[in-house]
Amino acid sequence: MSGVAPSVRRLSAALLLVVVAGCASTSNVPVTDPASADRAAGYALKMVGKPYKYGGSSPAGFDCSGLVQYSYKQAGVKLPRETGDLLRSSTPLRGSHLRRGDLLFFDQEGKKKSHVGIYLGDGRFVHAPSSGKQVRADRIDSPYWKKHLSEARRI
Repeated sequence: MSGVAPSVRRLSAALLLVVVAGCASTSNVPVTDPASADRAAGYALKMVGKPYKYGGSSPAGFDCSGLVQYSYKQAGVKLPRETGDLLRSSTPLRGSHLRRGDLLFFDQEGKKKSHVGIYLGDGRFVHAPSSGKQVRADRIDSPYWKKHLSEARRI
């Protein structure tokens, strides 16, 4: 690359870093097409009213990451089970480019990115909130969720 302008070399290096970082962050989870993400959001929405169950990943009861894994599995996408693994298997979004099926991570009880939900569109998301409650859809701009939203990511 000795005959290539420095700005082109910097751009090439930056693109390589993006590609390498992208490959490292996916952890063998394929990039999900928008149609699969849309179907996953639809499956999650069908689970509204199902009970919360710690460690649950079926319509008999869900925790937050179990709901995400189940919904994507129904849409034909295999995802890891734990919230931290979902975080590592997804790509951060910049700006306000949310689309249906994106994952929303929240900081709760002093723990970083300890809760996850699926974006539905129109400022709403579906999630399994906590013990004694049921899967439900909420607005991300409600005072509580807006305060605790930490990151949006895409599979």
